[in-house]
Amino acid sequence: QVHLMESGGGSVQAGGSLTLSCAASGNIYSTIYMAWFRQPPGKEREGVASIYHGGGTPYYTDSVKGRFTISQDNAKNMVYLQMNSLKPEDTALYYCAASSRAYNYGPVYQQMMDYWGQGTQVTVSS
Repeated sequence: QVHLMESGGGSVQAGGSLTLSCAASGNIYSTIYMAWFRQPPGKEREGVASIYHGGGTPYYTDSVKGRFTISQDNAKNMVYLQMNSLKPEDTALYYCAASSRAYNYGPVYQQMMDYWGQGTQVTVSS
């Protein structure tokens, strides 16, 4: 079992920045890659970014490219999401997720992930 806990959410004005952190514990070595998802109010959960534990180019959904950066510290079992130039449409509950399945560079979907955190709220005001 893998446990994930997000932190770093909050309220910020448009154009501001936030960094989300995800602490992983448990059977970390069973996971292959990590991802961040978000769920705006009344909308579906969408994959924002993913990163393979072994390195390589992270994947970003188009709406956050150039503004968000996913990174990891494998020694500390941490994954981060640096969010810059935030927009009101970035307002959502953000989730950290882990998968034990093969990594394929490209969009990530809920059904590809095996473990989830509780989520952290990000609110961007105009």
